[in-house]
Amino acid sequence: MTDVDKAVAQAREAAAWWSAQPDRKSHLLNWKRHLAAHCDDLADVIRAETGKPHGDALLEIMLAVEHLDWAARNAGKVLRRRRVRSGLLAADHGAALEYRPLGVVGAIGPWNYPVYTPLGSISYALAAGNAVVFKPSEHTPKTGLWLAEAWSVSVSGPPVLQVVTGAGETGAALCRSGVDKIAFTGSAATARKVMAACAETLTPLVVEGGGKDAMIVAADADLDAAAEAAAFGGFGNAGQTCAGVERIYVERAVYPAFLAKLQTIAEQLEPGDQELSPYGRMTTPEQPEIVRRHVADAVARGGRAVVGGEESVRPPYISPIVLAEVPEDAAAVTDETFGPSVVVNPVDSLDEAVDRANASRYGLAASVFSGDRATALSLVKRLRAGAASVNSVLGFAAIPALPFGGRGDSGFGRIHGADGLREFSRAHAVAWRRFPAPMALMTFDRDPAVLARALRLFKIRHARGHSRGAEAGR
Repeated sequence: MTDVDKAVAQAREAAAWWSAQPDRKSHLLNWKRHLAAHCDDLADVIRAETGKPHGDALLEIMLAVEHLDWAARNAGKVLRRRRVRSGLLAADHGAALEYRPLGVVGAIGPWNYPVYTPLGSISYALAAGNAVVFKPSEHTPKTGLWLAEAWSVSVSGPPVLQVVTGAGETGAALCRSGVDKIAFTGSAATARKVMAACAETLTPLVVEGGGKDAMIVAADADLDAAAEAAAFGGFGNAGQTCAGVERIYVERAVYPAFLAKLQTIAEQLEPGDQELSPYGRMTTPEQPEIVRRHVADAVARGGRAVVGGEESVRPPYISPIVLAEVPEDAAAVTDETFGPSVVVNPVDSLDEAVDRANASRYGLAASVFSGDRATALSLVKRLRAGAASVNSVLGFAAIPALPFGGRGDSGFGRIHGADGLREFSRAHAVAWRRFPAPMALMTFDRDPAVLARALRLFKIRHARGHSRGAEAGR
């Protein structure tokens, strides 16, 4: 039996104990308090494995803890048993809906946010009553082990949260291990492999597969605020943010002014390993070459480097890169770059901006900057994205009640919020007879006269107002 199989077998036993606990909330809050009390220690581990500044690691932990707190405090309310209407044909019945735990959830986490992102699945899965087997990225195994150790000292009892470490083969083994659901975060290419492995056992999964997130800047926007947000969304965490900013579409009237403001900010940023560095190194050795290739292709195809260029890629660090007037079919526009590089292109109208933003196989997040809130909200409704922010970037990430997830190559399913709790639950429907049916229809001994009465009532209820003339005219 492999380590993965052993962990899942133990989780299966732990899940039976955990799902029966009436005080899961208090256990989860104990874990939360431990994470909060020891956040500096955890931030040191994150910093060592990812290269991000200590302050950024602390912010990641703070966001994750807010979600954990929300899940712990709201699971009972969201998933509790509730009565539902029976309807006319089943008036003799009562009915109720409740959500029950799935059993064991396998979570496969990323390296860019090794606490915030996986806890978006783990916290909600645990709050819903499941045991969890967590495989952190092979680039951040110590962070995953730290989280599991924190659980073990915070919550006594069977191993409800376990960690298995390793590379892709460990994740594949987890997919085939018989868990009741997989929560995966990573690239769309790897997501397809995960889906193929899960298909062998019909294991359901929720996928967050990255993004190529767009920002729209209207002519009436606060350009200083928009440029600052674009810089943070594009360069923060060395650009390794799936819901950050990679494409920016600016109305032509303010395009030069916006580009100049973003240029000024970008030129002042320099990555490093110091405590106050704006961002750190690239976490994986492969990523710098992907960024360099996208930048080279963009310039070769007629785009211009307003800030930086290929020379900005000095592994393991990459200085900010701002590309402008890049063709829409260039890799820097179509593919996830996942580095501190943004493309800024002018548009003649907001309609054109929406069309370009939506012309992507990804659909994770987006943002709109406009001085007219009504205009911004109308644009948001048209964007092909699972989450959006108005006059900010990543605003939704800090709000635990909001679900998070994408469409297209960005994946499917939702984590966070009530939808996240239900994602790791199964709906259980119950009906019970309250009194003898006044019109017995669901029987082989059905009286034709009873069916005729039921049919008359049915037509009175559902066919009233129907026009025979309209039907004849078809």
